[in-house]
Order: sequence, then structure tokens, then C-alpha cells
Amino acid sequence: MRALAAAAAGAAAALALVLAVTAVGPPDSGTSPEPLLTSAPAHP
Repeated sequence: MRALAAAAAGAAAALALVLAVTAVGPPDSGTSPEPLLTSAPAHP
């Protein structure tokens, strides 16, 4: 029963975090034009 309560508390916290991020929305400045690096640069 304790595990069920812990799981319910975790799910509620995750839902609250998702709702908070959704309420804030995207930043007004927009996204960066610079692409993200997806691999390490080559060594000289």
C-alpha cells in the first residue's frame, strides 16, 4: 500500500510539473538559430 501511495505522489508531481511548464509556454525570444552539436568535433 505504501508503494501505491508513493507512485500516486510521484505521478501527481510529474503532472504538476507538466502543467506548470505548459502554463509558462515557450520563451518570447524564440529559438536560437544556431544548430545543436550532435557529435564531438574531430581531433586535430
